[in-house]
Amino acid sequence: MSESLPRISVLIPCRNEERTIEQVLEALRRQSFPAGRMEVIVADGRSTDGTREKIEAYAGANPGWALRWVDNPGRSAPAGLNAALREARGEILLRMDAHAIPDPDYVEQCVKTFERSGCDGVGGAIDILPGGGGTVARAIAVAVANPFATGGVRYRSGGAEGEVDTVPFAAFHREVFNRVGGFNEQVPVNEDYEFNYRVRAAGGRIFFTPKIRSRYIARGDLGSLARQYFYYGHQKAVMLSFHPKSIRLRQWIPALFAPSLVVLGAGAFLLPPLAIMLGLELIVYAAVCAAFAGREAVARKDAALLPALMLVFFCIHITWGAGFWTGAARSLGRLARGRPAA
Repeated sequence: MSESLPRISVLIPCRNEERTIEQVLEALRRQSFPAGRMEVIVADGRSTDGTREKIEAYAGANPGWALRWVDNPGRSAPAGLNAALREARGEILLRMDAHAIPDPDYVEQCVKTFERSGCDGVGGAIDILPGGGGTVARAIAVAVANPFATGGVRYRSGGAEGEVDTVPFAAFHREVFNRVGGFNEQVPVNEDYEFNYRVRAAGGRIFFTPKIRSRYIARGDLGSLARQYFYYGHQKAVMLSFHPKSIRLRQWIPALFAPSLVVLGAGAFLLPPLAIMLGLELIVYAAVCAAFAGREAVARKDAALLPALMLVFFCIHITWGAGFWTGAARSLGRLARGRPAA
């Protein structure tokens, strides 16, 4: 019966992921889907740690398993995905991440969801794991799955299955790539959202189901989180130079919150009403922040999460907003000079 199943190509872009790459490969090797109908292609972006050696060692220890790596001189995730895509032989192409650990039936559920949904792309929910020990690492893992931080996208905060704008680590039929092209290498972050946007713009449909699950290892400290979300905001602005209508209300809120603090804070020294507006904004933000953080702390019976979550929420919103306007300014400057937005 396995011969009637589609062939699956799992594409993994990575760079300097020696801490997690073996966990990802082990989870894929132990999938319930027949190994003979699946291949895994890792596109290594010139790693400077032991990532490539670990991939080679894992392949050597499992010679009967279809695992290979390709070089990614472009180093970015979309460049790696395109490099892996050129080598893929499967009828279904599944993008995986070097930080994501798929459940044992991940591939099987993708195939079943294709059959019952009739959609062009399918994906599922991610369960966020702490990237380290301590309260801050726990708070980061909780925050990035909370609707106050991420806008309530179903794949992070949960929800019923159905058609959506985007899903992480999605699977697509090969003909979708033939129709809309590969990943946009001028969008080094948000490349999956950008690809999904083009799929939907071409009349395609993307389906979410919580039956497809993976675990994702979050950043472990505030510095790493700040850099991550600054870059996310920056690259969202870059993506808008390609698809201006792709921004959502959940993204406008942090984009406007960060500069509002700067403008009101600077103006408060000259105009007292602006100081009042700044104070009211901070009071409302702190109250909402405390409400979401408090609910999580109570649900987990962990009082230390309350202040840590409030700090993490603020970090996410401020750095994403700052990154967004930095990226917008840079993109406009490059476009004015006739150069690509990225």
